[in-house]
Amino acid sequence: MAVYNFSAGPAALPTEVMEKAQAEFCDFMGTGSGVLELSHRGPQFSSVIEKTEANIRELMNISDDYEVLFIQGGASMQFAMVPMNIMSREEGGFAEYADTGMWSAKAMKEAKLFGDVKVIASSKETNYDNVPPVRRWKLSEGSSYLHITTNNTVAGTQYHVLPTAEDLKGTPLVADMSSDIMSSVINVNDFGIIYAGAQKNLGPSGVALVIIRKDLIEKTPESIPSMLRYDTYAKSGSMFNTPPTFAIYMLGLVTEWIKEKGGIAVIEEINIAKSEALYETIDASSFYSSPVHPGSRSRMNIVFRLPSEELEAKFLKEAAELGMTGLKGHRAVGGIRASIYNAMPLAGVEALVDFMNEFEKNNS
Repeated sequence: MAVYNFSAGPAALPTEVMEKAQAEFCDFMGTGSGVLELSHRGPQFSSVIEKTEANIRELMNISDDYEVLFIQGGASMQFAMVPMNIMSREEGGFAEYADTGMWSAKAMKEAKLFGDVKVIASSKETNYDNVPPVRRWKLSEGSSYLHITTNNTVAGTQYHVLPTAEDLKGTPLVADMSSDIMSSVINVNDFGIIYAGAQKNLGPSGVALVIIRKDLIEKTPESIPSMLRYDTYAKSGSMFNTPPTFAIYMLGLVTEWIKEKGGIAVIEEINIAKSEALYETIDASSFYSSPVHPGSRSRMNIVFRLPSEELEAKFLKEAAELGMTGLKGHRAVGGIRASIYNAMPLAGVEALVDFMNEFEKNNS
């Protein structure tokens, strides 16, 4: 029986990546040792981190104006590092945040420890069921940066229109892309900082990818500790201390897999097909319902409800028996959540759609 892992994170990894890691686990590059056992200063791991960065730059078309960094602490560490490094400390300094879900709210909470936070847009009053239209946002002059969370895993929403250079008027755009990075083509040059915990689309937990424009690195106050400074990682090639070597190795394998698939544009087409199949099933039914406004629906995390919590519990139990795991919605909102990141094959979505149709027929 095939098993399809719909977990929101740590999430499924491509089968080919897992098999490659398994084959090399005890003997990496003919050393007789696993990559977990090798020195981060040695030539084997140096080749890993250099290749991983090169893959990321190639896939996302990242210019030399940006540093690509590998930092421990996940996206939650970046909630603090961003304001610590680039929020103005001058009187009246502030940053703007779009409040579109649990994780953007957590980022705002951390930022408030270092300066004033202004909410430029929010969908909190409607339980984060949409992303407020970017065209209605009005940035304030003098903002240190504008922060967005591009995909909201709990609410099941996603930006399908991002702020443009015209909208930003020189304000750096900072984006938490933890749950949709490399799922669609973006223009990195529109951003000041992109950060993402790896454990959804990029690899295992343990590392955050940070893509930062070099001029922003220069804004860091001298009072910031070494391990919380972006320039520390930039100057040391992300090896100021021992980096999360296995997580970076796995990230490298995932980027190789994306390249073999044809790149991010091909991955995006597949993600559109997967999400459309699920939303079409939900919308064609009076049994299933989506709480998300159609224009804000996530391609990564499809959330939906059944007529009762009892039926939802039965749905989860029967799905798991058929090899479809990780479908329980976040504890804060309940319901069902199918996380269909890059590694989820179309066959997994088709299996879920078939089960949904059969379950509705048997329980309506």
